[in-house]
This record gives sequence, C-alpha cells and structure tokens, in this order.
Amino acid sequence: MISKRIIPCLDVTNGRVVKGVNFQDIHDLADPVELARYYYETGADELVFYDITASYEGRKLFTDLLRRVAAQIFIPLTVGGGINSLHDFDTVLKSGADKVSINSGAIKDPSLISAAAKRYGSQCVVLSMDVKRVNGEFRVFANGGRIDTGLDAREWAKRGEDLGAGEIVLNSIDTDGVRQGFDLPLLCAIGEIVSVPLIASGGAGKMADFWELFQYDRVDAGLAASVFHTKQIDIGELKKYLRERGVNVRL
Repeated sequence: MISKRIIPCLDVTNGRVVKGVNFQDIHDLADPVELARYYYETGADELVFYDITASYEGRKLFTDLLRRVAAQIFIPLTVGGGINSLHDFDTVLKSGADKVSINSGAIKDPSLISAAAKRYGSQCVVLSMDVKRVNGEFRVFANGGRIDTGLDAREWAKRGEDLGAGEIVLNSIDTDGVRQGFDLPLLCAIGEIVSVPLIASGGAGKMADFWELFQYDRVDAGLAASVFHTKQIDIGELKKYLRERGVNVRL
C-alpha cells in the first residue's frame, strides 16, 4: 500500500513565507530557509515552494532563494510560480527542484504540459489548480486566485492529465486558511475523473481533518501551510495520530 504523504507548503513573496485566508489578507510569517530545514528535520514527506506573486507581477521566480531552500532539505521539492516555458522548467530544476508546479502558465499555453512531460517525464510535471465555486460550479482561477478563467475544474483536470501531468495539486480557494477541514466535495468531484495522484490543499485546521481526508482513498497527500507554520500541528505527532488510526504513513 502506498503511504499517504504530509506536505508543508511555503507560500513565498518578497523572500518571506506568508499566509492569508481565501487567498487574501496576506501577512508575514517566517524565513523560508529556516522553515524548510525545520520541516525536513520534523518528518515532512515532501515540501512545496510557491513564489505566489511571480505570475501576477509578470516576473521570474527567485532562483537564488530557491537554491538556499533546496540546500537545506533531502526530500522531494516541488516548486512553482511564474513558470511559463521549458526554459523556466530547466532553470527551476537546475536550482534544486525535483518537480515543477504549473498553474497560470499552463492555462495560457496548455501545450506546455505535454512539452514538459515529454522532455522531463510526467513525474516532474505537477498541475496546480486554484478552484473556487462560482454559481454552483467549480471554476479554475489564475494569477494567484485573482482571475476567473471560466474553465470548468473537472474538464481542466482531465485535460491536464491527458496532456501528461503526473500529479495534481487541488487548491480550494473556498477553504484556504479557514481551518474548517479540506474541501471534500471538490476532491471527490476531481478524483472521480482523473487517475493521477491527487494532493489536497486548503482547509486543514486539526489532525482529525487529515484523518477525514485520507478516508477518501483517491487522495494521495495532504498539503497545508498555516497550521504547520504556527506549530498548531506538529508533523511528527500528526503522523503518529494517523498511523494509530490505520492510515499508512511514513514515520
């Protein structure tokens, strides 16, 4: 049985880890290099690094900071933010990333998914989707949750998989930072139509939220930020809690 993964996420802007609620009200939390080292030492299975304003500001990701983060950890590192070309993929991978997350860049040019999968392998291509309910539909948003693309989330997820994405990170804008649990209806809607690994993001508030998440077998990993950053949940203790309740995790 494949182990369920626990993944902290570093949302970075201006060289600092930040966090908000529903993708808004962003405030400063920590130094990303120190936090990355802390998560590696406390049992995280992987780490995600997002330069959350790169696409919105129309600039490249800060590779110098990425190199410093990558030097602190020896677990898989997924990196995203301002990825719009194969050259960007190459730059990020050479800076220490193991996988590259694409969101707005893939929406602008879906062929980037297939081109990257062909050059680097599907296992390297992570499709990140920021999704929010609009008039009862699951809609895909771009540029850090600022722009409603009009894309149906289910259709976009399936298209991304067909183009070669090897993994999907599903970010629920509705539950982001609210700490009332993961967006299970959204996860079920996407999980029904794709077969690639699915990472849930947005809504973790307590350890029981992860247990509830992993009752849905299609979810491969739980990603969170603020509850880990503020030490409201310790990853080592979370894994013990899950193992005691029958969830297969690496200790």
